[in-house]
Amino acid sequence: MKCLPCLPRAGLAHLITCDAMGTATTDITSSAGHRKRLRERLLKSGGDALHDYELLEMVLFAAMPRGDAKPLAKRLIDRFGGFAASIAADQQALRSVDGLGDAGIAALKVAEVAAQRLGRESVIDKPVLSNWDRLIDYCRMQIGRSTREHFRVLFLNRRNVLVADEEQQRGTVDHTPVYPREVVKRALELGASAIIMVHNHPSGDPEPSRGDIDMTHEVRDIASRLDIALHDHIVVSATGHRSFKSMGLL
Repeated sequence: MKCLPCLPRAGLAHLITCDAMGTATTDITSSAGHRKRLRERLLKSGGDALHDYELLEMVLFAAMPRGDAKPLAKRLIDRFGGFAASIAADQQALRSVDGLGDAGIAALKVAEVAAQRLGRESVIDKPVLSNWDRLIDYCRMQIGRSTREHFRVLFLNRRNVLVADEEQQRGTVDHTPVYPREVVKRALELGASAIIMVHNHPSGDPEPSRGDIDMTHEVRDIASRLDIALHDHIVVSATGHRSFKSMGLL
C-alpha cells in the first residue's frame, strides 16, 4: 500500500475532496436531524418542552435554511438573557451579535410582532376593566422591554371596551414629550369616553417621576372638562408596572 506522500497529486486531491464532502454531508445530515427532533418535541409537548435557546433556534431556521443555529441562539441568550428579551431587542443591539444579519433580525422581529398581535387580539374590543391583568400583560409586551420611552393611549367607549390603542409619542432613553391637548383631541376624534395612558421606563424602574405625575394631572383636568375620564396611567418596564390609580395618584 502506498503512503500518502507517494500517491499521485490527482489521487491526493481526490482524497481531500472526498473527505471534505463527507464531512459537509455529515454536518448537513446532523443538522437536519436536530431540526427534525426540535420540531417533533414542539408539536408533541408544546413550547414548554423547549429551552429558550431552542425556541430561538427554531425562529432562526427561517433565516438559516441549512447549518447549525444553536451557537447563534446561545449567543443571543448570553447577550440579552432570554427568548423574550432577544426578540424584543432593538435592531442596533441585535446587529452587535456576531453572525446575526438582516435575515436573522427579520426572523426575530416576525416573532415579536406575532406575539404583540396575539396580545392585542386578547384585549381589543373587550371590556378593559374586567380584564385588567390581561391588559397589563399586553402593555408590558408592547413596550415594557423597549430601550426608548414610548407613550401610548388606550381609548375606551362608554362600556369601557377598548376601541383603539395608539402610540402618541416616542422619545429618548429617559424622556418622551407629551402634549395633553393632543391626547384629548384624539379622544374626541375617536368618540372615546375614557382613556388609559401607558408609557415605559427603559431604566427598569417603573416608579412614576414628578414629571409623570404633573403631566397626568394636566391631562386629567383637560379631559374632565370635556366629559372624558382618565381611568389610569400605567408605567411599565421589563421588571414590573405601576398604576397611578392603585397608588392613589388619580
